[in-house]
Amino acid sequence: MTIDDWLSNAGALWLAAAVVLGLAELAIPGVFLIFLAIAAAITGAAVLVLPELPLAAQLASFAAWSAVAVLIGKRWYVDYPVETTDPLLNDRAARMIGEVVVVEQAIVRGAGRVRIGDGAWLAYGPDAEADAHVRIIGHDGAALRVEPVMSVEAPDRER
Repeated sequence: MTIDDWLSNAGALWLAAAVVLGLAELAIPGVFLIFLAIAAAITGAAVLVLPELPLAAQLASFAAWSAVAVLIGKRWYVDYPVETTDPLLNDRAARMIGEVVVVEQAIVRGAGRVRIGDGAWLAYGPDAEADAHVRIIGHDGAALRVEPVMSVEAPDRER
């Protein structure tokens, strides 16, 4: 087969797209391109069986099989979650719960800022003066919930 034969054969192009998408998933893993690769492979197989399939039908097939593959993949990951030894790996705020930190901007009427490493985080909790020590007890998105520390303790660790 020459390049011209490949370019004139839509089924081969869909299969080549499936290979490229599969390789892209290997190079940049994100568990999404593989579903598009599956859809392209199914569409390519259909076009090889039905070579007169119009382009609009090919694109509709790819879109439909993409949606089906993504929904099946989503269900698969719900039913068979990936086990991890560190469930808080990508949840920075949850990893900080229990740490003692220093109030950077006084907590007044329930809101202020705390210093963690070289950054400052929005904090909610009882009023506290600047430079007071507070313990992180939870988070709401990117805002931390804090409580006063009864005895003066040094922060658990610097970030």
